[in-house]
Amino acid sequence: MRRLLAVSFALLALAACHRQGGEKPVVADAWVRLPAVAGRPAAGYFVLKGGQTDDRLLSIDSAVVNKIEMHEEAMDGGVMTMRQMADVPLPKGADVAFAPGGKHAMLFGVDARITPGTAIPLLFTFKSGAKVEVEAKTEAAGGDMEGMHH
Repeated sequence: MRRLLAVSFALLALAACHRQGGEKPVVADAWVRLPAVAGRPAAGYFVLKGGQTDDRLLSIDSAVVNKIEMHEEAMDGGVMTMRQMADVPLPKGADVAFAPGGKHAMLFGVDARITPGTAIPLLFTFKSGAKVEVEAKTEAAGGDMEGMHH
C-alpha cells in the first residue's frame, strides 16, 4: 500500500513538473496575531518556500478579510519605518520568512467572528500562476508590546 502511495505521489510530482516547469512554492507555519483593539489591522506571519523556479508572491486574499497588504519593517536612520511591498521575490529553493520585526502581512477588516483559535483561510497567488491556500491559526495580541486597553 505504501509503495503504491509513493508511486502515485511520484507521478503527481512528475505531472506537476510538466505543467508548471517546477514544484510550486509552499507556504508554511502561517499564523495571524489578532489586534488588541477591535478595528485595527491584524498581522500575518508565515514562511514562503521557493519551488524549483524563481517566483514572486503577488497577493494574499482571504474570504474573511477585506484586504491584505504586504509590508516590510526596516531601520532607516535609526527610525523604524514600514513600507508596503507590491510583491515579494521568492528565489528558487529559498525560504522567505514573514516574521515579527520584518516582513509581515497586514490584514485589514478581519471578520468580527474571528476570535483567537479560529483559523483564517489565506490564498497566496504567485507570478508563476501557482495558488497556495493555507489555514492560518490565530492568536490573541500579546500584552508585551501592544498595551492592553480594555
